[in-house]
Amino acid sequence: MQKKKASAYTDIRIDISRAKSTVVGPEHGVTPGDLREIEPEVLKAHKVLSAERRQKKYGFYDLYKDKATLKQVKDAAAHFSEMEYKNLVVLGIGGSALGITALHTALGDPYRNLSGRKARKGRPRLFVMDNIDPVTFKAMMRLCKPEKTLYNVISKSGGTAETISQLMIIVDMLEKQLGADAIKDHLVVTTSPRGENAPKSLLHPVADAYDLVSFDIPLNVGGRFSVFSPVGMFPAALLGMDVDAMAAGCAAMDKQCSRSSLLENPAYLRAAVQYLMDTRKGKVMSVMMPYADGLRDVADWYRQLWAESLGKRYDLDKNEVYAGQTPIKALGATDQHSQVQLYREGPNNKIFNILEVKRFASTLRIPDVLPQIKGLDYLRNATMNKLMAAELQGTLDALKVSRRPAMRIILPAVNAYTVAQVLYLLEVETAMAGRLYHVNTFDQPGVEEGKIIARRLMGGDR
Repeated sequence: MQKKKASAYTDIRIDISRAKSTVVGPEHGVTPGDLREIEPEVLKAHKVLSAERRQKKYGFYDLYKDKATLKQVKDAAAHFSEMEYKNLVVLGIGGSALGITALHTALGDPYRNLSGRKARKGRPRLFVMDNIDPVTFKAMMRLCKPEKTLYNVISKSGGTAETISQLMIIVDMLEKQLGADAIKDHLVVTTSPRGENAPKSLLHPVADAYDLVSFDIPLNVGGRFSVFSPVGMFPAALLGMDVDAMAAGCAAMDKQCSRSSLLENPAYLRAAVQYLMDTRKGKVMSVMMPYADGLRDVADWYRQLWAESLGKRYDLDKNEVYAGQTPIKALGATDQHSQVQLYREGPNNKIFNILEVKRFASTLRIPDVLPQIKGLDYLRNATMNKLMAAELQGTLDALKVSRRPAMRIILPAVNAYTVAQVLYLLEVETAMAGRLYHVNTFDQPGVEEGKIIARRLMGGDR
């Protein structure tokens, strides 16, 4: 059944032609010689990554294959759907929040949370509480009545200060308003698994105390690589997203991204171009610019993935390297009117990643009105779709004139299958880029010091 469904979709594709020296010149674009020189490094890195995958050192590659967990997620979603919640509130930060936010924006109606229950097909609204701003959090509590809300707390360790503080507030509210016995119907835990070799999560005793449904985040999967684990898939299933199509998209992209080839593996090719741009062409910033509102939060998700994975002071040999590109999010056509001036005439230190959608879910005609305004014939009876495509092409051509390199990720349409392909592609690309930079892609030591300081300022120990 899954194979049949996968064949009904069209794969995404990538295009690096506008990042080549033939388009933007050898100073700013990759040359055939650049690619020949880096190919042995890519193939060497492929062997390392493949070995690590076989050893299950990093588990993000194979999350989509875990049919047992996917069934658990779908069964739990079906169970909680029967309770007809009006709201789903995710308590989490970073990788616990950005993945489901990207999926919700891409695969839901743009104004889904403002729509009625019938328009949402009985599914809850989504609120992702990815910060600890007291004004925002208190406003959510006023809006989301606890008796109509399911809360999903997500933290691998359970010790994330931001998330645990949110949970403490919610548990207190639930106990006071609904009673402790009712909490099991309003709170779900997603955290690290139990076991002798697993570090105990601070959320385990919470789950035990209230008899909560719990999902496991595999120990070999970091937060920013966890979107296809229950971190992203349980909220997605509860919201009515097609998690089977996402698994099929991952499978199709995995097949492409497992090739031992530079030119035939889209993730490796993109990683090599980004790395070459940074280390040889002075492109120290990587801009992701979707030309679709639905993909705007994919760029936000990508920022964490790229920055936290590659921004490292030390390489694997403990040499001080200060590696990594700075990821930037933009939105077409909106940011043509805010950032493109800088992108074209400011420092030529950026590589552009354009997300392009060939077929939008809606077509909107521009009517033949306002005859009193001359010079609008080029818009009359055209479509907004055609205008968006023209704006995208105009930006690409303008960047070319200014010798600014760009790559494209082209989606035939925005759906669960293609969005999953994009996310999977970028995860594998990041893993390869980390090997090329010779850094640990999967740790984040620079984040920990701030957490330690904040804990001490709050009166806690390390």
